[in-house]
Amino acid sequence: MGIRTNLYRPALLALFVAPLATFYLVAFVYPIGTFLLQSVWVGDSLSAASYARLVEQPLYVTILLRTFRIGLVVTLICLVLAYPLAFWLTRLSGAAFSLAIACILLPLWTSVLVRTYSWALLLRHGGIVNSLLQALGITNEPLTLLYTEGAVVVAMVQILLPFMVLPIYSAMRNIPGDLSRAAQSLGAPALREFLHVLLPLSLPGVVGGCVMVFVIAIGYFITPALLGGPRTLLVSTLVNQQVTSVLNWSFGSALGATLLFAAVVAIVMLRGSLAAVSRRMARG
Repeated sequence: MGIRTNLYRPALLALFVAPLATFYLVAFVYPIGTFLLQSVWVGDSLSAASYARLVEQPLYVTILLRTFRIGLVVTLICLVLAYPLAFWLTRLSGAAFSLAIACILLPLWTSVLVRTYSWALLLRHGGIVNSLLQALGITNEPLTLLYTEGAVVVAMVQILLPFMVLPIYSAMRNIPGDLSRAAQSLGAPALREFLHVLLPLSLPGVVGGCVMVFVIAIGYFITPALLGGPRTLLVSTLVNQQVTSVLNWSFGSALGATLLFAAVVAIVMLRGSLAAVSRRMARG
C-alpha cells in the first residue's frame, strides 16, 4: 500500500501544481517572453538596433538615469520615514494600534489616480500649498511646484510609504523582547542596543521594503505622467508614448527590457549590500 502511495505522489503533486504553473506561464512567462522578443525583432529579422538607439541617444540615457534617481530618492525617503514609524507601531497596543494601522492603510483603499489628482490640486499655482506660503509671507508669488521632479517624489513617497512600513513593522514585531532586556541587563546603552540588536534583526524587513518600493517606483506611470509633465519624463511614460503614439513596439520593448534588467541588477546589489551590512553588524 505504501508503495502505491509513493507511486501516486508525483502525479498528485503535478495535479496540484498544474493550475498555478499554467497561470504562471500564461500570465507571466509568455508576455515577458513576447515582450523581450519584440525588443530584438525589427521588421522581419532579429536586430539590436533598438538597443543601439537607446545607447546612442543621450536623451534616452538621461531618462533612464532620472528614473533610477527618482526611484532611489523615493526609496530612501520612505525608509527614513518608515523605520521610526514602524518602531513606534511596535510600542502600541489596543485602540491606539488599530487607529495607527488604519491611518497607514487608509491610502491603500483610495485609487492612485484620485490621490495623484489630489496632489495636483494641492500643488498647482492657486492650490492650498501656494496659498499657505503666500499667507505666511514666505513667498510673494506662487511657486512652480507642479510639473516638477519634487512633485513626483513627494506624491510617490505618500503613495508608497505603506509598502515600506509594513515589512519593517513585521520584522520588528518578530524580534523577541527578551533580547532587548538582556542587552539592557548587560549594561548596553540604548544606541548600542539599537545598532547591535534591533537594527540587524530588522534588516530583512528593510530589504523587503526597499526592494518593493524601488521596483514599484521605477515602473510607476500615473503619478509621473500627471505630476511630472514633459520635463520629468520617466521610462514608463516613454514606453507608453512609443507603444501607443509612435507605434514603435520594438523600441518600446527595448526600453522596458532595459528597465527590467537594470531593476534586477539593482535589486541584487541592494540585497547583497544590506546582507553584508547585516553580517558586519552581527560580528560587531
